Amino acid sequence: MTFLKINLLAIYALAVLSLWLPLPWQSGPVLQNIAMALLAIHAIETIFAFKHVKTYPGPLGKSMALSLLFGLLHWLPLARRAKQAALSAKDQ
Repeated sequence: MTFLKINLLAIYALAVLSLWLPLPWQSGPVLQNIAMALLAIHAIETIFAFKHVKTYPGPLGKSMALSLLFGLLHWLPLARRAKQAALSAKDQ
């Protein structure tokens, strides 16, 4: 999952960089559109997965920011951890 997070950060960084520097093959506008689409999709994901996003052990704002950046790469492990905890509590 770390590989995927690094790729997402690279897309965001290149999209921001393309605002000031021309990128090869005029890929700046494409990267900007991809970054905006990812942020929009992750914003919708954050709303629907909020019950998992709020289980993050740190501050809620940080969890929401991570969810906006990484989407299910952030909240899916939280959901799995909560499911395992519920199963462990059920077994006891």
